[in-house]
Amino acid sequence: MLDILPHDDGIAEIRLARPPVNALNMELVAALREAIAQAAGNGTRGLVVSGAPGLFSAGVDVPELLQRDRAGVRAYWRELFALCADLAHLPLPVVAAITGHSPAGGAVLALFCDYRVMAQGPFRIGLNEVQVGLMVPDCIQLALRRVVGTYRAERLLVAGAMIDAEQALACGFVDELTGVDQVVTRAVRWLAELLALPRQAMLATRELARADLRDAWRDVDALPLDHFVDAYFHPETQATLQGLVARLRAKSAG
Repeated sequence: MLDILPHDDGIAEIRLARPPVNALNMELVAALREAIAQAAGNGTRGLVVSGAPGLFSAGVDVPELLQRDRAGVRAYWRELFALCADLAHLPLPVVAAITGHSPAGGAVLALFCDYRVMAQGPFRIGLNEVQVGLMVPDCIQLALRRVVGTYRAERLLVAGAMIDAEQALACGFVDELTGVDQVVTRAVRWLAELLALPRQAMLATRELARADLRDAWRDVDALPLDHFVDAYFHPETQATLQGLVARLRAKSAG
């Protein structure tokens, strides 16, 4: 599900490897959490999170999630929120190498990173949860607001907008665009330049700069998880998600 690839300067790459679309099921989320924890404890100085060429991650594995009962759904969302908390509290810098499309959960992962390099081309990114019937909790809205600003975040979130790479760069959703075959290279290069700075000063300044994100994610169990699960089981949400899965299956069969 993951490939761990070493790079120079103490940088490690965590590559999502769950074909065909790197959907975030419980096992992949748990593997990501374990890989991040190991990196933080084994002397790794910086991380790059990447996907497959043309697709970073399609986000939550909706077909699998729909098969879970309430307890299973709650357990899944808690694990995904815990992954966000891990990234928020990670004591080393991490870059998202957005190698292609990045809807919903894929975009969320990218927002919790320090820097985002995205592939140029016909690729889109966004928190499109509203379009599939899901609400976006404030703790995740914060991650977008601090990147693109309050008003722009509101417009993107309420519409569930998916924007192309050029639009994402223009509004600050991503920091840099490059060819799809150069995304990881550019991510590693940016990280290496950051790591070449005086380490104590850089990390202390980073800690202060990300204090709002850490504070919002200080205690996963204090987040309104049950309210979010209630919203997930709303009849309109369930109908919208079931319709999405039916369309995906029809497309795959065709």
